[in-house]
Parts: sequence; C-alpha cells; structure tokens
Amino acid sequence: MKLSARNVIKGRIKTIKKGATTSHVVLTAGDTTITASITNEAVAALKLKRGQEAYAVIKASDVMIGID
Repeated sequence: MKLSARNVIKGRIKTIKKGATTSHVVLTAGDTTITASITNEAVAALKLKRGQEAYAVIKASDVMIGID
C-alpha cells in the first residue's frame, strides 16, 4: 500500500463501537490510542475485527484545541 499521507501508524484494533450509521474504531499502538469515526459500511467492507492489525492514516490540514 502506497499513500501520500506521511502520518501512518500501525497498531491493533482494540474496540469497534457501532452506532446507527458510524462506528468508532479504537486502535492502539504501544502507549498511543487513536479513535477513528468511519461509516459502518467501511467497517464491513474492510472486515474489521477486534484484535486485528490495522493502520491509522492521518491526513489533516488542521488540528484545533479549545478551552472554556
């Protein structure tokens, strides 16, 4: 797999929490935890399962932090 994104983190799927249309996939890589929100259709198409090795591919133009 070749991608233009430079932030690719290999890990293992810890949990998949399915909602009505979107799933939250939690991936762990060492001490790092990443949560991705993807469609239920994408979970099914990729055949994602708990414990499976997977990659978090991060391609973002902005990261924001807010406080009260």
